[in-house]
Parts: sequence; structure tokens; C-alpha cells
Amino acid sequence: SAWSVAAASIGVGAMLGWLNSRRQQVASVAGAAALAMAPAAGLAIVDYDAVKYLGGSDKVDINNANVQAYRQFPGMYPTAAGAIGSHGPYKSVQDIYSIPGLTEQVKGIMKKYEGQFVCLPVNEAYFIDRINNGMYR
Repeated sequence: SAWSVAAASIGVGAMLGWLNSRRQQVASVAGAAALAMAPAAGLAIVDYDAVKYLGGSDKVDINNANVQAYRQFPGMYPTAAGAIGSHGPYKSVQDIYSIPGLTEQVKGIMKKYEGQFVCLPVNEAYFIDRINNGMYR
């Protein structure tokens, strides 16, 4: 009937008028609701005791360091570093000499710097990025 259409129109008009007069409050409530529904940020590893062995010292962790960390040792990058980074995990530094396909020359370079390598337990946050950590020049 005409009366119900008129009543509905008045009701919708009244609601829109109220929303318009309270625009700031409605926007604030909508923003708060959106923020409450947003997923929380993932927790990142902030403190990693062995971060110094990932390229920040003269020692390199063979299980977790990126191949770029080996640049400080002449002759190690890219061949020897790539071999170490693409194999493992290792239980000891000696395990790197068992990498298949290493030439005696590459093994000699590794042996030269063996005292600079440490073998720490795998940390999944770093182990997966040993070859490509997404950092480019």
C-alpha cells in the first residue's frame, strides 16, 4: 500500500539524516570495527643469540648463514659458499668435506678457513634463506 511505502521512505530518510549528523562518530566506529577484525601481526624473532655468525663477525655458521657471509674469505664465494649453502644441515664442520662433487681445490679453500666456521643447530628462520635471502645490490 501507499502508506507502507511512505512510512518506509520516511524511516530510511530519518536513518540517513541521523547518520549524516553523526558522520564522525559513525566513521570512528567503523574504523574501530575494521581494526578489531584485522589479523594480528606475526611474531618475528627479534633476538637470535647467534646473529653474529650470520655475517657480522669473522666466524660463519655453516647451517644458518647466507652465502654472502662467505665473501669475507677470498676464494670461498661463490663456488664453495654455494656448495655449503645448498647442502646440509650439518652436524659438524667436518661434514662439509662430504658434499658430493667437491673438487680438491674447493676442499682446500674450505680447509684454509675451517677455523672460521661454526656449526650451530638449524634455525628455520635463517636456514631457508641460505642461498637467496632476497637482498640484492
